[in-house]
Amino acid sequence: MKAKTTKTTPIEITPSQFEEALARYSAAGLRGLEINKAIEAEVNEILEKYEDELQCASQTSTAAFETIRAYCAFNKKVLFNKRRSLGTPYGIVGFRLGTPRLKTEKGTSWKNIVEKLKEKLPGYVRSVDEPAKDLLLADRNKENVAPLLMELGIQVLQDELFYIERKTAA
Repeated sequence: MKAKTTKTTPIEITPSQFEEALARYSAAGLRGLEINKAIEAEVNEILEKYEDELQCASQTSTAAFETIRAYCAFNKKVLFNKRRSLGTPYGIVGFRLGTPRLKTEKGTSWKNIVEKLKEKLPGYVRSVDEPAKDLLLADRNKENVAPLLMELGIQVLQDELFYIERKTAA
């Protein structure tokens, strides 16, 4: 867990107070790591205990699902002629419509479609103009880019962040 930093006005702290706080911080962090390691070990032990049973339940569920789906697909016209679902004492089965999507027909590509859309339905063609911020940051120190950044009204900011790295062993 990372230490939360808040902006406060600096106060005068003695070197011994600093060392004591750093020691408490480090000890608390190490104790947290020990607790997390113990929790992880217990969770792994429980997972191992039920691993075979969970795998068996998963395989049974998958096989039953496939059987149910095959039955419903084969009898779709009879079972789902009026409704898209069927209630049973064990649950509800049915067919849902997925999210609509567009797919090109065989022999055509999106590039060709865009050209045709520009002619026939221009309102359905997007044109995105946006700054390539990643490239500007990467090239911020180049001779041809650096002087223009200020002229364009762009600042390169880099925050200074406080951190503490704990020692992992005493």
